[in-house]
Amino acid sequence: MMTSAEIRRKFLDFFRTKGHTIVPSAPIVIKNDPTLLFTNAGMNQFKDFFLGNNKAPHARVADTQKCLRVSGKHNDLEEVGVDTYHHTMFEMLGNWSFGDPSRPGLDDPSSVSDEGYFKRSAIAWSWELLTAVYGISKDRLYVTVFEGDTKEGLPRDEEAMAEWEKWISSDRIILGNKKNNFWEMGDTGPCGPCTEVHVDCRPDEERRSQDGKSLVNKDHPQVIEIWNNVFIQFNRLKNGRLEPLPAKHVDTGMGLERLVRVLQGKTSNYDTDVFSGTIAATEQLTGKKYTAGDGRPDIAFRVLSDHIRAIAFTIADGQLPSNTGAGYVIRRILRRAVRYYYSYLDGRQPLLHRLLPGLAQQFEDVFPELKKQLDFISRVVKEEEEAFLRTLDKGIERFNAFIGPDGASLSASSDHRGDILAQRAKKSIHGYFAFELYDTFGFPVDLTELMARESGWTVDRTGFEKALEEQKTRSRAAAAVDTEDWVNLTDIPLTEFVGYDSLELNSRIAKYRKVKAKGKEAWQLVLEATPFYAESGGQVGDTGTLQSGGEIIRVTDTKKENNLIIHFTEELPAGLQQGILLRVDPQRRKAIAIHHSATHLLHAALRKVLGTHVAQKGSLVNEEQLRFDFSHFAKLTDEEIASIERLVNEKIRENIPVVIKEMPREAALEMGAMALFGEKYGNRVRVVIIDPAYSVELCGGTHVGATGELGLFKIVHESAVAAGVRRIEAVAGVAAENYVSGQFAQIRQIRETMKNPKELLRSLEGLIAENAELKRRQEKAEARQLADLKDRLVTRVQVVNGVNFIGEIVEVPQADALKRLCFDLKNELNNYLVVLAANLEGKAAVAILIDEKLAADKGLQAPAIIKEHIAPLINGGGGGQKTLAMAGGQDPSRLPQVIARVKALL
Repeated sequence: MMTSAEIRRKFLDFFRTKGHTIVPSAPIVIKNDPTLLFTNAGMNQFKDFFLGNNKAPHARVADTQKCLRVSGKHNDLEEVGVDTYHHTMFEMLGNWSFGDPSRPGLDDPSSVSDEGYFKRSAIAWSWELLTAVYGISKDRLYVTVFEGDTKEGLPRDEEAMAEWEKWISSDRIILGNKKNNFWEMGDTGPCGPCTEVHVDCRPDEERRSQDGKSLVNKDHPQVIEIWNNVFIQFNRLKNGRLEPLPAKHVDTGMGLERLVRVLQGKTSNYDTDVFSGTIAATEQLTGKKYTAGDGRPDIAFRVLSDHIRAIAFTIADGQLPSNTGAGYVIRRILRRAVRYYYSYLDGRQPLLHRLLPGLAQQFEDVFPELKKQLDFISRVVKEEEEAFLRTLDKGIERFNAFIGPDGASLSASSDHRGDILAQRAKKSIHGYFAFELYDTFGFPVDLTELMARESGWTVDRTGFEKALEEQKTRSRAAAAVDTEDWVNLTDIPLTEFVGYDSLELNSRIAKYRKVKAKGKEAWQLVLEATPFYAESGGQVGDTGTLQSGGEIIRVTDTKKENNLIIHFTEELPAGLQQGILLRVDPQRRKAIAIHHSATHLLHAALRKVLGTHVAQKGSLVNEEQLRFDFSHFAKLTDEEIASIERLVNEKIRENIPVVIKEMPREAALEMGAMALFGEKYGNRVRVVIIDPAYSVELCGGTHVGATGELGLFKIVHESAVAAGVRRIEAVAGVAAENYVSGQFAQIRQIRETMKNPKELLRSLEGLIAENAELKRRQEKAEARQLADLKDRLVTRVQVVNGVNFIGEIVEVPQADALKRLCFDLKNELNNYLVVLAANLEGKAAVAILIDEKLAADKGLQAPAIIKEHIAPLINGGGGGQKTLAMAGGQDPSRLPQVIARVKALL
């Protein structure tokens, strides 16, 4: 039986013999493409070749691509672990052809050529590999071909049909509709008809009883798609129209996990050696046994074995878990895994990070970045697990409080309080409370339902779905960007960047489009050539102007999208066909270049002072400052910061020339150039050298000519970003001079304020000690005043319907004194209700204190009294515990009415 590593290698070796260049996987995290967060298909890294925005360096390539499908159109997350074949992270084996051959007859499956190929070769090679190399029985295979679509004006794919009839009988060829046999990456972009290969993995007896042809594309777990040959011919526009691409391409994809399952004779992807090692490690760590069943514990095993791959590879490629964007997706996957081992494998301690060593070993030969960053990834995952386990405990505590005897108080501040209380009386958890657990504590609704069932409660699932949809609607509205299709003015597909050497250029608009966001219109322009640097590698995009005739329009930003350099403006030039003079803001560009070169000096200094484990994990370079994130596991000491600053400034004073060279990537790496994990580099790279013995990095950014131009370097702040990641914020050049001048100005002001003492530090220490003593005396005096006030209040108790009531407007220094008074009064009273109010510098403050037995007997809740009776009177709000709550408001004139209103409740 072939191992998964052998199966992967045979695929790549096969296409190498067919003239393909084997290329590395692109990072799993997408950059410079606003339509995607992650690489969700093998074709993503070649998208700009299909669009004609860039020329492919090779006409034929093959690879194994790390993919992630957890958001957007291709979202398999909720199926992962439940069935036997869906995954978050998976490997897509692919072979590619860029450009339909121009000479008739060149598309010959037997040829090894530098030219591209199309349907004939793609189909022949897929059949040869599956049957001759991998040995899959021909009588288990079926193929599907696009049947056409009259609404789209697309005919049946007769060419693919004719090619398949050379290899397989016609009764095994199935016509498929647009849903199954027309592949589209998203709502817009490259697309085309496809032909799929399906394999029937059922036992022979089942195959004899029912023809596998009837089960193709019917979601049968053992009759599955194994390979998809996509013929990229069109570009889908925003308006839905299909336009032919400049050239035709082949885009094939075969999921490694499914292929291994077929070749190893398994009924589940999770039974193959791709996952069995991780599942065995989970068994050892949990003491549980995996039985490959459909129960929740077995689903948990599968979830963990899948999710740890997505988490590990994404962090390795530079994306840390966070609360926004791609980072939020990774945090969500990690938390889903934690919830499963917490709920179904009795895991109460971090578990996922302990699976990483085995995973790194498994992929060492094909994806070595896991092994190289194992310590870092492990620390990040462990800290995320620990944080979420604490959150889970808090959520469970809140859930138990809600279903407990005093749980009604948890709904007091909700806009749905009445409905929540009504459902609670029926032992049903309102959907909005379930959504709060999901949104705040990360509880999926099925976990809430599990806990509810165990306690004899139910969950309002309809209400939960409504609350979830409301949140999604708000998010969509906040993030909505309406981007129109490009209007092409010239046939030039690429933008030439000349900004390394020039900040001014005469050019022309190649294409433009309108963008609407948050009610505002803007324009995006692509030019034939430009000196404007597009945001990339942490460096912000250039700003400046474009001049057309007498019209001057400001360029507010420059970004990259699928290798296009896009200029953002608030206006569209009137003369679209005229030449345009482009000018980059030179002062801003120089300040940015200074900070970018300073970042390289800082990176090298960190590695020399802290150790070679330091690796860049993110950066921001603009005209005001630099921000540098790096792997390190401890807060930097003052001595370390001083050493780093001293080393950088030494290199600045040496006035080292900044040498920039272009060379083959392998040559750059051999000379010791630093390459970033998660970055995609071409065959030729730009190398920035600041003393070959000090700093050599691959970098496409703009830089100064010599380090002396930086003038001065100063670290402003050092902090933690995530587990194992620290952040330095620093300034250089004029920004550093301004920072230092500002610090000295503050010191001068302090000296002048303190009457210019000889020893400033000693004088400050004396002031601090004196202030502490004064505070102590003040607090002691206030405590005596509050004690006296408490004694006076006790003498003013009124008995209202058998309840001891105190309602007074008092003089206190701050709102917290009202709370302290309430605590003191609890020890002096029984069966009481207290309302204390104060006018604090024109603002109203109110405290409500209720005896616990009285609250239970009369159904009184302090937060509810605040919300329903007090807040409207004082034009404010507040909340608290069921027997003690505070309120603040804008109108102190109505405090007497507040006391009367509360008294009336008795």
